[in-house]
Amino acid sequence: MANFKIYIFVFLLGMVIVGIVTVAARYSGEIRAAHKRVNNLGSRVIETERGPVEYARFGDGYPVMVVHGAMGGFDQGLMLADQFIGSDFQVISVSRFGYLRSPLPAEATITKQADTFACLLDSLGIQRVAVFAVSGGANSAIRFAARHPERVSALILISPAAPGKVKVASPPRAVFDILLRNDFTCWAFNTFFKPIMQSMIGVPKGFVLTPELDAEVKTTLAGMMPSSRRIDGMIFDMYTSSPEFYESVSETSPYPLGNIETPVLMINAMDDSLAVPENVRSLAGQIPNARLFVMPDGGHILLGHTEEVKSEISRFLRTNADGFKK
Repeated sequence: MANFKIYIFVFLLGMVIVGIVTVAARYSGEIRAAHKRVNNLGSRVIETERGPVEYARFGDGYPVMVVHGAMGGFDQGLMLADQFIGSDFQVISVSRFGYLRSPLPAEATITKQADTFACLLDSLGIQRVAVFAVSGGANSAIRFAARHPERVSALILISPAAPGKVKVASPPRAVFDILLRNDFTCWAFNTFFKPIMQSMIGVPKGFVLTPELDAEVKTTLAGMMPSSRRIDGMIFDMYTSSPEFYESVSETSPYPLGNIETPVLMINAMDDSLAVPENVRSLAGQIPNARLFVMPDGGHILLGHTEEVKSEISRFLRTNADGFKK
């Protein structure tokens, strides 16, 4: 009997070791692939009057500056541009403060981020752009339009972070430091606790994922890696940028939304748990030339509505991008 127990123990220990080695090997391969993917996408770092900025520039035609959302970077911007912006435009995808190779400056604010966008365009020799911003990137994009209206011909906001009556509580900062600052922890949650991560990126509870939509969700989650190169930006978004932007909806703000004259297209899904529809409607109602385009479902990443959204964006840009001719 004693020998039998020893055999069982050795067998179970061997299984645990095999499992650990298998997980470690899988993680090692996937995190190397994530770093390689980001490094091979052709981004550059340019020195501006406001410091270094990472960006990628592709295509010809009227320039569209793409401003990524939380846990993004220029790579997320390129993915979104490929998904929603036609090939008739030049894409300039930036990494915001704290993401990838764009450092988080001391005492960073969304006003500084907005001014850095202007400095980037100066360095690239571009006077005026359309701006395409997603989720948390909407804060600095709106501030850019408020501070530099002469630089923005049109503003597109996908699932924009918006203040309002419905409060979306931020998790304790320690949650992000523990979960996302360590690449392995983030990878493990993406791999073994997928429902939690799907909720984090705004997939509605109970939403039925077809194989195609499931692949889209996996791509979105994979785009968060390596998380250690994005977490400073995420924390800035959650605990500095958003509170600062939310003050702009007040009458005492130096950048009231009612003063923004740029044509704005906002796109939101009715079941978005992160960019709450009631709040987004309120945000659109405060900007004079804003129009809201609503999807019946699809959550924060507008699952299943790529073609509809792309067509709407194309019509908007045709109308409002200076000198654009199809």
